[in-house]
Amino acid sequence: MRPTVRISFGPAEVIATLPDNEPRWAADAGRRWLDEKFTAYQCEPLRAMGKVLTGDKLLALAAEIGHDAFAADEALRLDYARATLAALGREQAHVDVDARRVST
Repeated sequence: MRPTVRISFGPAEVIATLPDNEPRWAADAGRRWLDEKFTAYQCEPLRAMGKVLTGDKLLALAAEIGHDAFAADEALRLDYARATLAALGREQAHVDVDARRVST
């Protein structure tokens, strides 16, 4: 099975499947990309404790980008998938924005 990230927005969903034989991003590269985009999109932390967990970044960033932007911009969608899988250390992930849940 190819590395895939599903991003759900209620009943709407966007799927990003990475190309075959593409080198995977290292975990630190994925976290760095998420940090940069979290700041660029001016995302707000989901929790008031001050520390932003990886899952929280994934959810906040997906919510800020939105379904339509992911659907329209393949490069953004694939980079989000690369960063997600690298940061989680997985080959599959589901980011459910409405349920505020990240699962692998």
